[in-house]
Amino acid sequence: MSDVLDLVEARLRTALGEPDARAAVTFLGTDRIEVLRFVGDGVVRYASLGMSAHPMTDPAGSAPGLGAPPSVVFADPVAGPRAELVITLRPGRADIDKVLRPLAVLAASPQVEGVVVAPGASLDTGEPLWPGAGFTSVLVAASGGLVEDLELDAPLDPVRFLPLLPMTPNEAAWKRVHGAEALQERWLAQGTDLRDPLRGGADLS
Repeated sequence: MSDVLDLVEARLRTALGEPDARAAVTFLGTDRIEVLRFVGDGVVRYASLGMSAHPMTDPAGSAPGLGAPPSVVFADPVAGPRAELVITLRPGRADIDKVLRPLAVLAASPQVEGVVVAPGASLDTGEPLWPGAGFTSVLVAASGGLVEDLELDAPLDPVRFLPLLPMTPNEAAWKRVHGAEALQERWLAQGTDLRDPLRGGADLS
């Protein structure tokens, strides 16, 4: 599906400009995942490239999270949701370039774990997203804002560019109880800077 990835990269360039760096990560049994870095407007954006080469498919009978062994997967090579992941951070306060590998891990999770990544989901890498980060997990936000969905020829589903919002452990636990929408409302009400790589957790009392 190199033609799909060519279209995806073109859409990223149209929305975010020319990448100033790119790196590739390959996991055993998966296709290569690239991460492109875009710098501008006082922020750095990291976008995966490769996750959308194949549609995501639910494992039969269950939907395990990261780290759980998938059940038998009946993959449709054409139909199914496609996505790439985007994370936006402010530079200068942490070694945020180290987010490259965790982002690639999350982008490979549909192939490795049988995970369908969708808005409202929580994804956990099990390690800090970058050195000194108080986050090991992210909230998947809705697409269509920063990078518009990419329509593909029928019967292929469109590619959605899903923003990732880093969560502290307390925020992730609170979200599991109260839901993604409630957590995002807390962030908004408190003016939480979700792009700050060293931010503290929101007040959830």
